[in-house]
Amino acid sequence: MKKDLLTLLDFSAEEIKDIFNLTEKLKRERGRDTWRPLTGKSIGLIFAKSSTRTRISFEVGVSELGGMPLYLDQGKMQVGRGESIPDTARVLSRYLHGIVIRTFAQSDIEGLATCGSIPVINALTDDYHPCQILADLYTMLEHSGRIEGTKLVFFGDGRSNIANSLINAARLFDFELVIAAPESFRPDEARFGGRSNISWNPDAVDAAKNADYLYTDVWVSMGFEEERAERMKIFIPYQVNGKVAAAAKKDVKFLHCLPAHRGEEVAAEVMDSPMSIVFDEAENRLHVQKAVMARLF
Repeated sequence: MKKDLLTLLDFSAEEIKDIFNLTEKLKRERGRDTWRPLTGKSIGLIFAKSSTRTRISFEVGVSELGGMPLYLDQGKMQVGRGESIPDTARVLSRYLHGIVIRTFAQSDIEGLATCGSIPVINALTDDYHPCQILADLYTMLEHSGRIEGTKLVFFGDGRSNIANSLINAARLFDFELVIAAPESFRPDEARFGGRSNISWNPDAVDAAKNADYLYTDVWVSMGFEEERAERMKIFIPYQVNGKVAAAAKKDVKFLHCLPAHRGEEVAAEVMDSPMSIVFDEAENRLHVQKAVMARLF
């Protein structure tokens, strides 16, 4: 039976731990291993949003696993001209062995997964970004030796795809997650699943107390450009800067899914400091996604 990755909750904690074990092996042996589980397989990479890390890491990952990546611009496919998602899913299932899709609506990837017969990986929607959070969790595991028992604080839009996916991660793993966000962008607490390790705090400095990890994302994500002026004003108190970092643990680490805008969601004094592990995090996208594809495709 095929398995998809549409949100983190499609996997159990044990399945994710298995993915992390494979990630560690693939990272350690990169360039030296001869394991090619995608040999003879064609993987469609459907993109409706621009991308640097996601596109490159998936293309390289498919190639290193022995498969053939096919980049598909959603705007130049027939689905961009009115062909239905179900029809698209049925056609692509006849040609491809797996789909990776980065698009706007979560319902589009759910439609592909439901109507198609091949596995689908969510490479980002407006609601969720599971591949990024898998890389984040693996990076935490590398730096802390554990995920459970740590404290991570996310600053900014509490309803963003990163915030929603971190909430799912905290439902699967026993770490403390605090969403530091203004009232108008507070997370939907129904997503917490009744977990006591997940909370919302409108005070950025207070939220950062005793944190092991500080995490932020751009204030204006793709698709929300018309809200830019409003967001720039509202999120100013949630910039991750020296004052916020000083409230956290002395060995606190900074995470960002990138691209970063210094002077907006993060100050250069944090982004370019030794506490920043954002490029470890970015590299791990490649290794984690290879492990996910090896398990699903």
